[in-house]
Amino acid sequence: MNASEQNAASAALAARDLRVLWHPCTQMKDHETLPLVPIKRGEGAWLEDFDGRRYLDAVSSWWVNLFGHANPRISAALQHQATQLEHVIFAGFTHEPAIRLAEQLVALTPPGLSRCFLADNGSAAVEVAIKMSFHYWHNRGRTGKTRFMTLANSYHGETLGALAVGNVELYKSLYKPLLMDVLTAPSPDCYHRESGESWEQYSLRQFEAMERLLAEHADELAAVIVEPLVQCAGGMRMYHPVYLTRLREACRRHDVHLIADEIAVGFGRTGTLFACEQAGITPDFLCLSKGLTGGYLPLSAVLTTDDVYSAFYDDYAKLTAFLHSHSYTGNPLACAVALATLDIFATDDVIARNRIKAAYLGTRARELAEHPNVAEVRQTGMIVAVEFTQRGSRQPYPWEQRRGQRVYRHALERGVLLRPIGNVVYFMPPYIVDEEQMDLMVRVAAEGIELATCD
Repeated sequence: MNASEQNAASAALAARDLRVLWHPCTQMKDHETLPLVPIKRGEGAWLEDFDGRRYLDAVSSWWVNLFGHANPRISAALQHQATQLEHVIFAGFTHEPAIRLAEQLVALTPPGLSRCFLADNGSAAVEVAIKMSFHYWHNRGRTGKTRFMTLANSYHGETLGALAVGNVELYKSLYKPLLMDVLTAPSPDCYHRESGESWEQYSLRQFEAMERLLAEHADELAAVIVEPLVQCAGGMRMYHPVYLTRLREACRRHDVHLIADEIAVGFGRTGTLFACEQAGITPDFLCLSKGLTGGYLPLSAVLTTDDVYSAFYDDYAKLTAFLHSHSYTGNPLACAVALATLDIFATDDVIARNRIKAAYLGTRARELAEHPNVAEVRQTGMIVAVEFTQRGSRQPYPWEQRRGQRVYRHALERGVLLRPIGNVVYFMPPYIVDEEQMDLMVRVAAEGIELATCD
């Protein structure tokens, strides 16, 4: 296929798409001037379109891809499982991939998490955790404990329960009449710390409000839900592990569950396999998804304790069973690729290698701090964020100006997939990224920020 034929093929696919599809998190009218990018194949950190152009996937395709596109080991596991068992009802039946996956997750996650409930995606995992927490207190006779507390600027998904316990107004405001009422504590987001104040000092100071709210509302609270260390969809805002340490102790003291949503930050993103490790805590519920399958298939898991499990374990007539279900619960194909993903962690010393890569990426990204429009460059493990603002200040650009989209457009022209969150350009690449690729993504981000702020 020559160049003109490739261009025609790509344009034809985009036109067909726009006649029938509705894309997520998108104002579809934008595509009148911002062409869709049909992707033909992926390999490693790269995506390739039908014109033969390649794009460095600096955001891991919405944070799911850990070990590169079309990873041979994960693909082989999927292919093998497809010849054995594609799916079976998970009520009354079981299979080895699900059993092995649950065993490995129990062994890998913080101590005390001994039961694994499987679901389909991140939002579903949050729904499971909040329903399970509410139902636990009901089964224990504490029927007044029906409310949840979240952090300002948090995000936990877009189904109604998950949306209710989030706090990013862009996603939530329109749907408030449909949502349960929750309590909101100030975020420990260290972007707002005072000059000279450390991350730890600010996080401790912000915890004081959480402590007061817990003390005041403990009798009605079922659980507190947080994204450990990084509020990703809220602009990659970060905080110190000491907040989690204090929160775990306070939740235990006030008899309130702690739900750790590690859907985006789990599996090595923060520098440890799970972010909770850095605080030395075990939550009552741990929600996992995204990187669990290396970016191949939808799957999520909620890890919880024997205490929670025992509250549901009784004679059928007591009606204490947890009846939440999904048709594709425990899908063998998804479990097989999750096992292949965990095997790469086990054999390739991923966390140690990531520390070296994170140090390099952070060093390169911090060069952008010299730009007069860059207010902060922050990093937690393999997540690096660059926040640009109006020149010489921390005043954000009006959201209507869509300056982040200018960065996105420029990056596509330069062969890099960056998808800024407002005025925050971030890097969350696959773990197989090399120094040359990291140089490219930082260089293109610098160019994009300059273009986005030059007027």
